[in-house]
Amino acid sequence: MFEPQHKPLAPVKVYHKRLLRYGFYALLMLSASLGLGMFGYHSFANLNWVDALLNASMILTGMGPVDRMESDAGKLFASFYAIFSGVAFLTTSAVLLAPVIHRFLHKLHVDEKDF
Repeated sequence: MFEPQHKPLAPVKVYHKRLLRYGFYALLMLSASLGLGMFGYHSFANLNWVDALLNASMILTGMGPVDRMESDAGKLFASFYAIFSGVAFLTTSAVLLAPVIHRFLHKLHVDEKDF
């Protein structure tokens, strides 16, 4: 995955490719989470697709729900999706920042002769 501590830092070109790859992974995770939310709001809360997108994206970004849930199924889904969204946000942030944090920590262990 990443170079071990005893190896020199990866070249900048490799680092930039890694940033793009992990950014793509984060985008996939966000897209899957948004799709799951849209499907759930459409299926359980009987919202149209645009309103389902709005609610899912607002919950996923931490802003809160837009539409009031009338059915018990919609309320239960909204509760579980809100909990899932908190975990999804933290996981996506970790994936996105992993190459940056790794490079920073790896740089602390590299000797000056390696530059």
